[in-house]
Amino acid sequence: MSVIWNLWHGCIKISEGCKNCYVFRRDSLYGIDSKQVYKTKNFDLPLKRKRDRSYKIPSGEHVWTCFTSDFFIEEADKWRDDAWSMISQRQDLTFSMATKRIDRVEQCLPDDWGTGYDNVTILCSVENQKQAELRLPAFRKLPFKQKSIICEPLIGPIDLSELLEGDWIDKVIVGGESGDKSRVCNYDWVMEIRKACVQNNVSFLFKQTGTLFLRDGKEYKIERKHQSWQARKAGINFHDHVK
Repeated sequence: MSVIWNLWHGCIKISEGCKNCYVFRRDSLYGIDSKQVYKTKNFDLPLKRKRDRSYKIPSGEHVWTCFTSDFFIEEADKWRDDAWSMISQRQDLTFSMATKRIDRVEQCLPDDWGTGYDNVTILCSVENQKQAELRLPAFRKLPFKQKSIICEPLIGPIDLSELLEGDWIDKVIVGGESGDKSRVCNYDWVMEIRKACVQNNVSFLFKQTGTLFLRDGKEYKIERKHQSWQARKAGINFHDHVK
């Protein structure tokens, strides 16, 4: 099971992968300015309790953090210490956070971080070769006990063969872009990333095809509800062997 915890809402686009962000697309339907970052009513969700005083998020759950923003966005600096405190208090939960702002991470860590909280995984988001080469060397140096890479939206080929060397990444997740204005995801790109993962004994997950999916020279338009299923149907996920 997993829970989504959106502590704050809103973001600033910083690279090519942000172009067709679903948050901006959805907010525009309601006249909301996605560039305005604000704390949500669910900010303290990990500490909220039911009438019987048990936590609303029960022990053992996995919590995906900041789906409608970036945990390390500058505009949320004033709230992040409280967020870290809640994460630290709920050691019975595991938390994952994806970010494009790898350059800001180290300055945003709490004083008691040390080599990392046991219950936190960080995912570095890279959408093409340019961003992989910019972000991953810095990501490698960060003090996190669990690190993964997410290539979503995958909008170009990425050669991870050398960037994955050194037994420092747990998993690579790949997904195409969704929406009416989505850019194509080429199956060859997906398989090239998978090849690098197998070579380096890193787990690989093909999460979704995206709306426009190119395979064997033919472009497919896939409905949102079928994108994850089509990715699973490919049968290319890889689980690392015991290291």
